[in-house]
Amino acid sequence: MTARTAKSASTMRFKAVLAHGVIWLAIGFTCLPFFWMVLSSLRDPSEIFDVSRMFLPRDFAIAENYGKVLAETPILRFMLNGVLVCGLILLAQIVTALPCAYALAKLNLPGKPAILALVLLGLLVPFQATALPIFVGLAWMRALDSYFALVAPFLVSPFAILLFSQFLRSFPDEVIEAARLDRCSHATILIRIILPASLPVIAAFSVFSVAYHWNDLYWPLIAVSSIDYAPPVLGILFFRDADGGDAFGPLMAAATLITVPLAIVFLFAQRRFVEGITMGALK
Repeated sequence: MTARTAKSASTMRFKAVLAHGVIWLAIGFTCLPFFWMVLSSLRDPSEIFDVSRMFLPRDFAIAENYGKVLAETPILRFMLNGVLVCGLILLAQIVTALPCAYALAKLNLPGKPAILALVLLGLLVPFQATALPIFVGLAWMRALDSYFALVAPFLVSPFAILLFSQFLRSFPDEVIEAARLDRCSHATILIRIILPASLPVIAAFSVFSVAYHWNDLYWPLIAVSSIDYAPPVLGILFFRDADGGDAFGPLMAAATLITVPLAIVFLFAQRRFVEGITMGALK
């Protein structure tokens, strides 16, 4: 091995070590709040803000913190509400977005640029700007404080339409033409061909959708006033007292219980999530 080759190899190793070091530093910085949350849920509330005991608690209060969450608040009902609301929203968004994306990507529609512009406009307008008219409409329908009120504003996702249409643009036209020659309708093509081929991008969108609506507080705080329909994040407010809240141990325990389902969903959908995000760029 020549001196130049050895120097080049050492330079490449140094760059690799540096790159991995930066990545691990970013991962640690990102995971630190979650680590602090889990650790705070295990310790006595009086030690949560003790810097000297940040990583090594003197006393553990696992039974007290988690017991208070499970005994004094219907946390399981909140999580069940979250699963139901997120599941209904995700199902409705897939059912509405996939046909729209198929039409935009593969059909010769009149005014397609205008339709695409409207989809982009729906993506650019923040939900907070439309929350008031949606609230007034639901109040006029007397549909507030219900599962329908939590689900209705999110039945259509412009982001899902754009994501699915970007994927379907790279889908082979020959497959669709062959199906049309076999006298398959667009509905049959959509269900039997497009839907199975779109599973990776659907999994990727599912992670985004479930994470957003599971953690949403703004709209449930407006649309729901009954504890029976409260989703998980809204349920955390029950740990606040009149002075702003000092039950930090149970609060962190509740936050940990609420975060665990999201971590499980991502772990199960991780491979599909990566495939769905990169598929449009690779094809």
